[in-house]
Amino acid sequence: MAGRNFLFVPGPTNVPDRILRAMMVAMQDHRSPAFPEFARSIFPPLKRLFQSSRGEAFIFPATGTGAWEAALANTLSPGDRVLAPRFGQFSHLWIDMMQRFGLDVEVIDVEWGAGAPEERIAAALAADRDHRVKGVMVVHNETATGVTSDIAAVRRAMDDARHPALLYVDAVSSLGSIDFRFDEWGVDLAITGSQKGLMMPAGLGIVCASPRVLEAERTARLPRVFFSFADMRRSNAEGYFPYTPALPLLHGLRESLSMLFEEGLPEVFARHARLAGGVREAVKAWGLASCCRAARWQSNTVTAVVVPPHVNAQSVIETAFRRYDLALGAGLSRLAGKVFRIGHLGDLNELMLLGALGGVEMAMHDCGIEVAAGSGVAAAQAVWRGERTAAEAVPLAA
Repeated sequence: MAGRNFLFVPGPTNVPDRILRAMMVAMQDHRSPAFPEFARSIFPPLKRLFQSSRGEAFIFPATGTGAWEAALANTLSPGDRVLAPRFGQFSHLWIDMMQRFGLDVEVIDVEWGAGAPEERIAAALAADRDHRVKGVMVVHNETATGVTSDIAAVRRAMDDARHPALLYVDAVSSLGSIDFRFDEWGVDLAITGSQKGLMMPAGLGIVCASPRVLEAERTARLPRVFFSFADMRRSNAEGYFPYTPALPLLHGLRESLSMLFEEGLPEVFARHARLAGGVREAVKAWGLASCCRAARWQSNTVTAVVVPPHVNAQSVIETAFRRYDLALGAGLSRLAGKVFRIGHLGDLNELMLLGALGGVEMAMHDCGIEVAAGSGVAAAQAVWRGERTAAEAVPLAA
């Protein structure tokens, strides 16, 4: 089709031209005397993105799944017990990895559409008087359901139980889009990938580790080679990596961090909240509901829209793609065919999102969902125009 594909899945996200240009570099010798200056320029702003002064960042040529593995392998031993709420596809997959590693996983099953249950976490930890639980594993933003959990509340639950477990947080689809406070929330190990809020191609798995994690690493007995924190730390101290790094992606990461801090993190978070608010009003105007079961859990990076029972959501997704060149996220696992997902994170603005909402309306109408043409678009416009003050209005020329 003519024109650009409209990419509105919750990752990978659109890559800005600035980042594309930054990645178009000639290959360089990653062992050269000049390389450390470049490599060391990345870590301070990366820690700032996690809002951490005490954490240590690690960058692996991998994905968020690789960062999951690095987090587990460097801190735990076979048979260790961990506590993990399961409330969506990605928390389920992380639990599956834990089980494959031979960990003893105490699963807290939650109805999909809800967030991490702080009160049940607190109860489980209070009951663990021998402190067998070594880690609490929470997905901050579950893209399968459009749910954001309250990590600060999880930390309070852990503190109230006076439990020494480490707090592991999957921030793959939240970091760089939703407020994430590593130090303030007492996170011990945070995990992310390059292809979401960082606005890059997939290929970097990133971890931020607290001093407590680095202590736990000394006694952890799960095997790690490629994902070894110790190997990475020794090389990073001299400005290098223990094996060939993903050089173009590192250049893209440095540019991504520059863009985020030029806009300002509070402004980035506010932009995502504003855009998400417009999408949620559009869904209401269509007479539909989102998968998220309470306002306090609504995600600012993705909305999972529940279709009427007589419609297969996959038909909406395929129609949007084939007729209108619009990519939407599919329902995953138990939500397959029941929802489609609109990703609204990364490098985007109101006009881009209005185009996506218009495409969704046409695809739904084509698939037999009765929606008034322009209803969702108008509802989103009302949100976004209403948030502009008179002082922001552009005066007409005399």
